[in-house]
Parts: sequence; C-alpha cells; structure tokens
Amino acid sequence: MKQDKKNFRHESLQDAQSILKILNAVVEGLEKGKLSLRDDEDEIILNPQGLLQLKMTANQEGNRYNFGLKVSWQIESEQSIQKKTLHVDAD
Repeated sequence: MKQDKKNFRHESLQDAQSILKILNAVVEGLEKGKLSLRDDEDEIILNPQGLLQLKMTANQEGNRYNFGLKVSWQIESEQSIQKKTLHVDAD
C-alpha cells in the first residue's frame, strides 16, 4: 500500500540565534527518533530511523551566500523485506 504524500515547507527571516535553536531542536528530534515540524499553515511528524542519507551543499555568488542541509531515509516494510530472494551460485 502506497502512503499518502505529505509536504511541509517553511520560509522566514531569522537571526543566527533563532536558527541555532531550530537546528538544536532538529538534533534533539534525531536523537529521539521523532521530528515534529509545524508552522501556522502546516504540520508534519517524521520518524527517522535506520541509515540516513546526508547531503550538504554550499555556494557563494557575489555577496550572496547559501548552504543547504538535506537528510533523507527510506523505511521498508516487513512485507517488502520478506519478498526479497537471495540466490548465490558458485560456478
């Protein structure tokens, strides 16, 4: 069964201390295995587990700087794990 697609997106201007508090909350959520993201319009609850893929990017163009952080993971159900068949041949 395919899960419904859920999206959360938030953009705002923050000072460095506010962003640090947000990043610390993300760290705490990763440690606990539960991230709850919400603003006035949307909410999503994530349960990161297993191996997580990390992608970090950074660039400078003139006087504009940017860095991005992306963490992703995939959860396999027991059914999909059980369906995998291993064949080993020694020729």
